[in-house]
Amino acid sequence: MISPPTSTGPAAFVFRPARLPMLWASVIYSLGILAGRYAWRPNSWWVIAAVVFGAAAAYFCRHRTNLAVALGFAIFFFAGALDIQLRGTGTGLDNSILRFADRQDVTLTAHVIRDGRIRESEAGDKETIQTVDLEAEEIQTPESENFTLHSGVRLTIYGRKSFYAPALRYGERIRVLARLRPPRNFRNPGAFDYRDYLADRGIAALGSAKIDDLEEVPGFAGNRIELMRNRVHRSVLAKVSEIWPVRQAALIDAMIIGDEAFIDRDTRVDFQRSGTYHVLVVSGMNVSILAFVIFWSIRRLRIGEFPTTLVTIGGCVAYAFITEVGAPVWRATLMCAVYLLTRLLYRDRAMLNALGTAALTLLGYDPRQLFTASFQMTFVCVLIVAGIGIPFLERTSQLYTMALTNWQSKDYATQLPPKVGQFRLDLQLIGSRVGLFLGKSAGEQMIRGTVRIVLAGTELVFVSGVMQIGLALPMAYYFHRATTVGLPANLVVVPVMELMMPAAISALALGYFAPWAAKIPAFLTTGTLAVITGTVHGLDGLRVADLRVPMPSILLIIFAATALVLALGTARKRMAFAISGLAALFVTSIALAFWHPRLQVRRDALEVTSMDVGEGDATLLVTPEGRTLLIDAGGPIGPGGSQLDFGEDVVSPALWSRGISQLDAVAITHGHSDHIGGMSAVLKNFRPTQLWVGLLPPSAALDDVIHTANKLGIHVVRHWEGDEFDFGGTHVSVLFPPPDWPTADKPRNNDSMVLRVAYGDSSVLMEGDAEKQVERRIAALHHPAATLLKVGHHGSANATTQELIDSTKPMFAIISVGAQNSFGLPRRETLETLFAADTRVYRTDLDGAVTFYLNGRSVTPSIPDPR
Repeated sequence: MISPPTSTGPAAFVFRPARLPMLWASVIYSLGILAGRYAWRPNSWWVIAAVVFGAAAAYFCRHRTNLAVALGFAIFFFAGALDIQLRGTGTGLDNSILRFADRQDVTLTAHVIRDGRIRESEAGDKETIQTVDLEAEEIQTPESENFTLHSGVRLTIYGRKSFYAPALRYGERIRVLARLRPPRNFRNPGAFDYRDYLADRGIAALGSAKIDDLEEVPGFAGNRIELMRNRVHRSVLAKVSEIWPVRQAALIDAMIIGDEAFIDRDTRVDFQRSGTYHVLVVSGMNVSILAFVIFWSIRRLRIGEFPTTLVTIGGCVAYAFITEVGAPVWRATLMCAVYLLTRLLYRDRAMLNALGTAALTLLGYDPRQLFTASFQMTFVCVLIVAGIGIPFLERTSQLYTMALTNWQSKDYATQLPPKVGQFRLDLQLIGSRVGLFLGKSAGEQMIRGTVRIVLAGTELVFVSGVMQIGLALPMAYYFHRATTVGLPANLVVVPVMELMMPAAISALALGYFAPWAAKIPAFLTTGTLAVITGTVHGLDGLRVADLRVPMPSILLIIFAATALVLALGTARKRMAFAISGLAALFVTSIALAFWHPRLQVRRDALEVTSMDVGEGDATLLVTPEGRTLLIDAGGPIGPGGSQLDFGEDVVSPALWSRGISQLDAVAITHGHSDHIGGMSAVLKNFRPTQLWVGLLPPSAALDDVIHTANKLGIHVVRHWEGDEFDFGGTHVSVLFPPPDWPTADKPRNNDSMVLRVAYGDSSVLMEGDAEKQVERRIAALHHPAATLLKVGHHGSANATTQELIDSTKPMFAIISVGAQNSFGLPRRETLETLFAADTRVYRTDLDGAVTFYLNGRSVTPSIPDPR
């Protein structure tokens, strides 16, 4: 039972190190990590400083306790700085395999370190794709040289459906003819660090192979405990598939045991837009639900707290062991274990200290976690609940919940605050009146039950709301989302998830021993899952649910962080101060959603930025008046598709990093996938006013883009050769195609819409994938001049004719091309043609994103810092 407060004045809670030593220690340790990473000093400096401060703390501990405590906490700062510097910022990854990552055939002998995952190719029903993580043992080069090494490889294996091959399992050894390549980041500002993401998982190189070129090698390599974990994990996956239909099984795999392999991208996006993506991945919520169910169930058997706590922790550890989530679920398990253990020390309100202990332990184990979104959001989420939510509830709804206890006691009301005591007496009076009709006991139970439900619902609304506004900053910074429907969605999804998870675990457990008994919890799981998916699909259809935001400004980040600290610091002060802190947090969350930084515009120049989208094409134009035009949006090569959505994962982050929240216009040069594959996502994220198109041959991809534009209310404009118009202080000329140009039964390179955008005496010619036939026509009919040439068809030999170069006489040229691409682009003859014309050439495979400023007279190139 929660004891009533001794006074109605301000609570005694203050953020002082002596009151919350472990929380403050973790915060100070984190500051030390930041100092060690960004303000490097010799290691000896940190050691000497720690010794000096420690001696000073010992000297002052008898006479000036507060000063001694402050000096003692400073030691954590020096320890954090020393820790990150001793470990370095690297991952300790073995990169020795990169010397063979040149896309040449090598024979790789390796063993599986993570089970393979098989999915169908998007190209059709002829091929399957298996992705598996390996640890290399030996490589044989084409020259028959053998090299021993121990590097991680993520291998993609392509195979025919008719060729049955089960997924590779942990510990199995294989020999395969593969082509290796180094992981590569898209070098745009705001780009996701894919290379570091793989390095954290022990992967140094990527590779591809055909199933026909793979053979098994006798023997086992690996850890027996990990082998057991993988077997249990596979067994659970099989049992899920046995109990539930395929689509439901995929969601349960993700929600319950952290296996997202069978979740399609559209489903992920639906959950992200509704602010409920956290239920689709195993997270701290899953661990807390499981811990609550275990603890509550065992306590109902009247077993003591100590064995109950140990069994609960053991259950959470076993759950974390079975899942494949890794650090996030172990982090949550540690926090849960620390909190449960602190309860045994009679510190029921020590959630903040438990959080600090868990954070300090995790950072001591690996200080680099401080810089990950997962760690930061977990820490902030628990901090919000413990530091803001619980203090408010303790002084509001929890007091009124206390009024419902010891119902038969006549003196208990005198121990409560006056308002709460009066509330209790009023309820008792209402209960006695209702009892005249239902019976005394039934009337009282109905009133108490109704009030409990109302109070519990109020608490859920409040905590969910506080979490939504408290997490607004990391959501905007890392995911560029303002989860405007997150509150109503989570009010439904979270309580239902609390029912679904124990039901699903019960169904799985019974499925092994009594399949007939598993039907009831399986039915309950199906019903709760339907409620969750129905809520998600219902809310994510609202336009407000898809509110995307650019990178917040430094000033807004500081304001939002300050508001969070203020809300934490005032949560236990006088109610007026506490409400003020919460209001400040709410205001900054609104600002993060609607107060966007202004796009930096050169008022004296036209900006042309060719983005790094691999082997595709995407170019941003910013006019002197601040109007924005995106030409193409990248995409995968060929019909096989990609796990990347280039519009969402590559182009949009680059635009958001510039502070762009809306585009004025977008243009499609032609219908090939490497130019329009990302356009649908761009349309949804940036809601341009116009979509410019030229020829529209039969194409499902083009139809999808046009349909998306129409659905979003974007005006589709057909442009033809001869069109001329002003756009934001520049002049746009359409040089191709003419209205009577014939179309084929599918998109072709020579469908490309060719644009010339001029500012003063400087201009850029955007070719798309136009080939020699179109280039010669443009040179003969329009004689275009261009100070900057966007080279046609990625520098292929079937474009960049001498006639076009003689006409345009470009000072600069930019080629959008993938690094070490399989087409051998750009071709040598293309480069020689440009060099012979004294044209300075830039390439996205070598230079990353490149920006050119056309000031009306000349062109100035610039390569932005991608970080």
